[in-house]
Amino acid sequence: MKTLQKEKPSLHVFDTLESEVRSYCRSFPTVFTKAKGYTLWDAAGEEYIDFFAGAGALNYGHNNPVLKQKLLQYIQEDGVTHSLDMATEAKQQFLERFRQVILEPRGLSYKVQFPGPTGANSVESALKLARKVTERSTVIGFTNAFHGMTLGALSVTGNKFKRSGAGVPLHHSVSMPYDGYLGENFHTIDYMENYIQDTGSGISLPAAIIVETIQGEGGINVAGAEWLRRLEKLCKEHQIVLIVDDVQMGCGRTGTFFSFEASGITPDIVCLSKSIGGYGLPMALTLIRPELDIWEPGEHNGTFRGNNLAFITASEALRYWENNDFSKEIIDKGELLNLRLCSMVSSFPQLKGQVRGRGLMQGIAFETNGVAESLCELAFSKGLIMETSGTDSEVAKIMPPLIIDQTGLNRGLDILEQCMKELAARHYALA
Repeated sequence: MKTLQKEKPSLHVFDTLESEVRSYCRSFPTVFTKAKGYTLWDAAGEEYIDFFAGAGALNYGHNNPVLKQKLLQYIQEDGVTHSLDMATEAKQQFLERFRQVILEPRGLSYKVQFPGPTGANSVESALKLARKVTERSTVIGFTNAFHGMTLGALSVTGNKFKRSGAGVPLHHSVSMPYDGYLGENFHTIDYMENYIQDTGSGISLPAAIIVETIQGEGGINVAGAEWLRRLEKLCKEHQIVLIVDDVQMGCGRTGTFFSFEASGITPDIVCLSKSIGGYGLPMALTLIRPELDIWEPGEHNGTFRGNNLAFITASEALRYWENNDFSKEIIDKGELLNLRLCSMVSSFPQLKGQVRGRGLMQGIAFETNGVAESLCELAFSKGLIMETSGTDSEVAKIMPPLIIDQTGLNRGLDILEQCMKELAARHYALA
């Protein structure tokens, strides 16, 4: 928990020189100077527990010592840093490790594309390839989806605020209701199938359907396993490319390396980024079913797709997945997190919260506008970093580094519970 030691760090430089587009420094108004594991410190020496994890880019924690040592050694030995898509020893090692540790044990045979170093790069390449393969243009996305801030990714994003930032019309996409969007008893796959099959629906046969198994930015909405299986079946029946965006939910966030493993589906294309680099270094992958890999050389590229520093830490991070121990730890901590959150919601019913999520991607959705934002603001003042999600910022999201121990998890949850108690008391005073 943080301790007051120095004067609060000034944000004058950022307020004066940085664009108004900045956002997270408004939510966490301090100057951070140091980070280790699941903890950050600011210029005043105050300590913060991290329930944010770089928006999912730091699954293995800040400055993971094993990954850091490998990175420092590689730099000290003058290893190649930048290589476009040239062959390097670092890339070779990562490809071999990824096949051996991740793909082969799961019976997967994806080709690996390095599309550029961000999740949006991966999504853009997936959309382009699906259209090239099928020679169709329409892509179906889902309500509340978020896939990135570039034009193609925005076209299949559901958030009105994000979409409005495009500045131009977003074409060749259709939004369909996500699992549960129209109520528990409404089968949205039936709805989609009717639209696809009906010649009067106004929707042409899509090239692809892109889906998140859990919508992190969209409010921690969870797709059921049966719903995902039916979606896969629909795609196969109509020769539609199924794309799973696993940028935030992949790399173990839900307990398994890929978030879709529990459902038993095998997507045609998988988008990975954020924690695939292991250390927080920019890196992204587009995993492609081999028969769909019809790219011409150089048809999709990017200057920084060959980030060898990320290849080094990514290869080392795969050690966490050489057996099932790490996965079991995540699932156990996810169960602890769920129990604590359910207890908080039950203890403070006046806040009208509902627990959502799976693994170490969970949160509390509130019926009343502003509660989640107030909760996260209060938590920060007490030394806990967490953010809101959902199109109306109605969900307080808990997303710590996966390496957090139960002591750290409980410390953060104790702070959260105290904040819930204070908000509930305010609600009672105003009632």
